[in-house]
Amino acid sequence: MVGVFDFERKTAMIHRRAFTGAAAGALLSLAGTGLQAQTLPKTVRILVGFPPGGSADLLARALALQLTGYGAQVIVDNKPGAGGRIALEQLKNAEADGSVLAVTPASMMVVYPHIYRQLSYQPLQDFAPVAKLGAAQFVVTVGPQVPASVKRMADFVAWAKASPHLASYGSSGAGSIPHFTGVALGKAAGIELTHVAYKGAAPAMSDLLGGQVAANVGVISNALPHIQSGKLRALAVSGPVRSALLPDVPTLAEVGLSAAQAVEWFGVFLPARASGEAVSRLHAAVREALKAKALQEALTKASFEVGAGESVKEFTQQLQADLKRWGDVVKVSGFTPED
Repeated sequence: MVGVFDFERKTAMIHRRAFTGAAAGALLSLAGTGLQAQTLPKTVRILVGFPPGGSADLLARALALQLTGYGAQVIVDNKPGAGGRIALEQLKNAEADGSVLAVTPASMMVVYPHIYRQLSYQPLQDFAPVAKLGAAQFVVTVGPQVPASVKRMADFVAWAKASPHLASYGSSGAGSIPHFTGVALGKAAGIELTHVAYKGAAPAMSDLLGGQVAANVGVISNALPHIQSGKLRALAVSGPVRSALLPDVPTLAEVGLSAAQAVEWFGVFLPARASGEAVSRLHAAVREALKAKALQEALTKASFEVGAGESVKEFTQQLQADLKRWGDVVKVSGFTPED
């Protein structure tokens, strides 16, 4: 399974350049803001299931700098492997005092339970949702295989119906949220789209540009340079609102395909055994961090939509809804779960 790992790894350089330049000074200045009102354990460990430099890692390090305002020593502990599952397995069995938490993408919580037969954790039973840090939405693009006259989603749907043998889309990997977003898109539009799974965003983008595949569903940062150069046409973005990076591109909801709306959010979790007080304390710290304008600007430049400060209850409800929603999409897709 390469989808989520690729999302982390292949966007790392883009995110690192954007994030470090805009955020380094800003985040350091945030560390001392009014967080002393709350108390965290003396040492806090943030588990990340991917190597340094990826999306979850960058968000975790931003949060770590913020949490130092509590006087805690905060360590980002990267535990790459098994598509990020090693980190969550450790979190499941970690201390329940709030000293160990994880920053993780949505895929691991709402898709993995449906694509792995022997997953060692259950999101709703083993973890306590704390807060959503931010989200990355996707863009649906078409390349040179699709006629130049196709400039809007309605054009693409009409073309796909007329040329079903050519109607294909690529994603960074089988079992990823972009993969299943394409499934939801096809169902909502009433078209048959053949999914082509790649081992990473780079080969998927290469084949799109080379005309070997008609369309692509992937993170905006990967497609943006090619959209700006005119090599690709952006038909829609997948989030609830237009992206600041592509303000002229409509959302799927705007083109009548709201059922295919999707984002890869990143959340903070504690072990399920954590007390309500520990959850509330950490939630307050995350919300404080998300209010900082400098942090918001840094995350936006790194292609993230900043979290809206949802309550613990609201975030938990989103987790529950997404878990059910993606389970339904996986069933429709005919995807065969892995061991």
